Amino acid sequence: MKNTLRVLRAEREWSQGDLAERLGVSRQTVNALEVGKYDPSLPLAFKIARVFERTIHDIFLDEESIHA
Repeated sequence: MKNTLRVLRAEREWSQGDLAERLGVSRQTVNALEVGKYDPSLPLAFKIARVFERTIHDIFLDEESIHA
């Protein structure tokens, strides 16, 4: 699943560690999310959306809709 986490994080000048702390996850989890190796659970996706004050749909892009 593609996402805009790296861009949103960079806009705020947060490190992966900064975002991880805000989300209550490890920096490695943030890295895995950003590179698409890990899809978040629904509760984590909602938490990410709240942190960035965006909708889940704004942050996470469905691969199938990208190619449609």
